[in-house]
Amino acid sequence: QLELITPFQLYFNPELIFKHFQVWRLITNYLFFGPVGFNFLFNMIFLYRYCRMLEEGSFRGRTSDFVFMFLFGGFLMTIFGLFVNLVFLGQAFTIMLVYVWSRRNPYVRMNFFGLLIFQAPFLPWVLMGFSLLLGNSIIVDLLGIAVGHIYFFLEDVFPNQPGGGRLLRTPAVLKAIFDTPEDDPNYNPLPEERPGGFAWGEGQRLGG
Repeated sequence: QLELITPFQLYFNPELIFKHFQVWRLITNYLFFGPVGFNFLFNMIFLYRYCRMLEEGSFRGRTSDFVFMFLFGGFLMTIFGLFVNLVFLGQAFTIMLVYVWSRRNPYVRMNFFGLLIFQAPFLPWVLMGFSLLLGNSIIVDLLGIAVGHIYFFLEDVFPNQPGGGRLLRTPAVLKAIFDTPEDDPNYNPLPEERPGGFAWGEGQRLGG
């Protein structure tokens, strides 16, 4: 926003990355959400809220697993980015977090702008429809949903299937860096099933 750098120095470009060794683009393409405006604020709010609820909910006390989800999702999106014409992947990463949260909280009822009431697993698809109404490409949302589904399937579904097992294992080096030896018993986390506070993301458990 201060115009110290331009988006052209940040965007995902495989040729510049692999032929000219501008490796920072592997990270910076996730950090640019466009100029400050509605779309920027929308992404920031969703990124903050659902990242926080995952960290304080299903990833409580599992910081290394949380970081590993970031790395795994970023790796897959980068691989898929080689085959689709996307220059910034930050919004897809946000949708991935929303998808994982929504699948782990299937009974939460959502209220989107006071117009739609639905259960949490439909939230990524509602966001994709909203993005379409704003004139944005849904390829970004579909990429986030696809990566989120792959992570959710490998982490939550496949290990519980007959003959299944855990294919995703957090490296020991991440556990050594991020995991703390014990938890604080006096800490009260934000309940993961209460995504309210904004009219487009408010929810409650059915029957609650």
